[in-house]
Amino acid sequence: MFTGIVQTQATVISTNHKEGVLRLGISVGVEYLSHLDIGASIAINGCCLTVVEYELNRQDVVGQVYFDVIDETLQLTNLNAICKGDQVNYERSVTFGTELGGHIVSGHIHCAAQVLQIVNDASNCKIYLHLPSHWLKFVLYKGFICVNGASLTVGEIDEQGFWLHLIPETLNITNIGRLQEGDWVNIEVDQQTYTIVNTVENYMRKQSRLNDLN
Repeated sequence: MFTGIVQTQATVISTNHKEGVLRLGISVGVEYLSHLDIGASIAINGCCLTVVEYELNRQDVVGQVYFDVIDETLQLTNLNAICKGDQVNYERSVTFGTELGGHIVSGHIHCAAQVLQIVNDASNCKIYLHLPSHWLKFVLYKGFICVNGASLTVGEIDEQGFWLHLIPETLNITNIGRLQEGDWVNIEVDQQTYTIVNTVENYMRKQSRLNDLN
């Protein structure tokens, strides 16, 4: 479980593909690796990944962490196009006492969205994301959404996608500030909205079937 508050950006140091699995290696400051164990969960661009190996020496200022990313995750997320040298968003899983500054995030990506437009002005940045139509029903104006692991607020919505309104701090801390038109981002819709919409739809389908029988 995560909060959607990205802690830092990590650098991709290796991407080795073998038999449908990507061994992803990243480098990150040692202050973000305290009490790390094999099997720990870390969100990389919003994807909950399991630590399979790490290298950490006390005298170093950075450490290396490795994950195995399976084919299903690669198909759903932008990790399939990740390259050495890329910057990825990094968040350790929550612990008791963690400040919940964003919203509850599972790290299970629902889909990828494409950046269609970026508008910058003196004080903020607007980004328009095209979202597959099936997932738009789970996106609400002023609701929560997780983009590349960052908990954000949904702006205006239309039949093709939605806008994000971003402050400089978000752009500096996350890799969202590096996005270009045509790039893809990982999307996790708000779990409460997802549950409510599906529950209502299932209820309406059952009522429709009962009405047909009568």
